[in-house]
Amino acid sequence: MTVTTVLELQSALRDRLKEPFGPVSTDTASVLAVAGSPLVTVGDIVTYHVLEAGRVPDLALVDDRTKRATVDDEISEAVADDRFDRILTVENPPATLTAELLDAIVDGLGDGTTLVRVDGEEDLAALPAIAAARDGASVLYGQPDEGVVHVTVEDEVRERVVSLLELMDGDSELAFGTLGVERE
Repeated sequence: MTVTTVLELQSALRDRLKEPFGPVSTDTASVLAVAGSPLVTVGDIVTYHVLEAGRVPDLALVDDRTKRATVDDEISEAVADDRFDRILTVENPPATLTAELLDAIVDGLGDGTTLVRVDGEEDLAALPAIAAARDGASVLYGQPDEGVVHVTVEDEVRERVVSLLELMDGDSELAFGTLGVERE
């Protein structure tokens, strides 16, 4: 199967991604107490902590890695397929957003709970998830060595994300069409 890269992150944009898109917390329970719906988790560690706190995300994206290393067996076993209504597997090379990943995010924001297992890297998946999710949704992703970032989706943060996606190399129109993002 051919992987279609839609957008690719150039190194000049990496610093802009270090600034979190929402507040950072180390207390999963307090984040979940105010989290909206749908709840999206990006990353194995964040997904693990949410599941351990007793909540199954509506959409979870994992790649069995954290900080470029394979996750511990405890984490891998906790993020089990049988906890979700459906499982999707997609390819997504590092520093890219593929058509397959974008489709899986949109599909996963539908009914039920979806686990997306990414062969490659899911690090950038929070961006299209924020762009595609409805107002009031919560997107959680890890901020290395700091905690979990809680993004409440609304126009201002969506616009910030869309502006970043537009700066990436590739076909932003295709990405926005897939994600249902309207541009002027």
